[in-house]
Amino acid sequence: MGASGVDAVDSPLPPISIAVQRLDHDGQHNQRVVAEECPVALVYDGTTAAVMMATPSNLDDLARGFSLTEGFIQNVAEIRDLEVVPGLDGIELRIWLTRNSGRRFKARQRRMTGSTGCGLCGIESLSEAVRTCARLTRRISLASNHIGQAVDALTSAQSLNRITRATHAAGFYLPEEGLVIAREDVGRHNALDKLAGALAHERIAGAAGAIILTSRISVEMVQKAAVIGSSLLVAISAPTGLAIRTAEACGITLIGIARGSTFEIFSHPDAIRN
Repeated sequence: MGASGVDAVDSPLPPISIAVQRLDHDGQHNQRVVAEECPVALVYDGTTAAVMMATPSNLDDLARGFSLTEGFIQNVAEIRDLEVVPGLDGIELRIWLTRNSGRRFKARQRRMTGSTGCGLCGIESLSEAVRTCARLTRRISLASNHIGQAVDALTSAQSLNRITRATHAAGFYLPEEGLVIAREDVGRHNALDKLAGALAHERIAGAAGAIILTSRISVEMVQKAAVIGSSLLVAISAPTGLAIRTAEACGITLIGIARGSTFEIFSHPDAIRN
């Protein structure tokens, strides 16, 4: 029996997409490829911290990124071992922390007062849900044409969404190199956490580039971007009011409604040059 109650079996990871029968508007039977999702448990030193529905791809990135953006670790060197373990009921991401990090995690677990949902796993209080992150120091700026290029590049990189029309993506854009990493998931928070984990694994500094999203910008997305260290956040949809206020406080340039050559800047416009 796994640490979170999942029966461990020698089985492969589930597919990220499957073909299903569907009836179209003309009454014809044919197939549609749809995205898959499955329960994923994040288990730290034998203790389950969160269970989420996720696309079963790049799960090592998800484990690293979630650990970072939710504050369980400060850097990936605090993870001494990581296992992706499929089971009958879902997948366990078994994360083994270094001794000091494990002690901090256990102390935090004892203080937790209850569970939370969508993007707020493992917080300890209402005040933490609206926490303001440390102010970032901006190292780069973007030209106006970079924004459209970045969004187009992320769209092209969405191989799973291209066949399923059901996944979000998060990408990392460097002004001199273009889009260098992209991750997809049925959950927008998961896609960003996967990106965070990939950046950390590749030792790419978040301050060096801009985060590009296919989703709306909620406060949790801004908080995660701040932990990653990126001071530029671009999305195809709009931000919430709290997301804008948090970005303003964190020093993040928030760009929304980025479609083609048009976009709107909601905070710190000085990072965008004509």
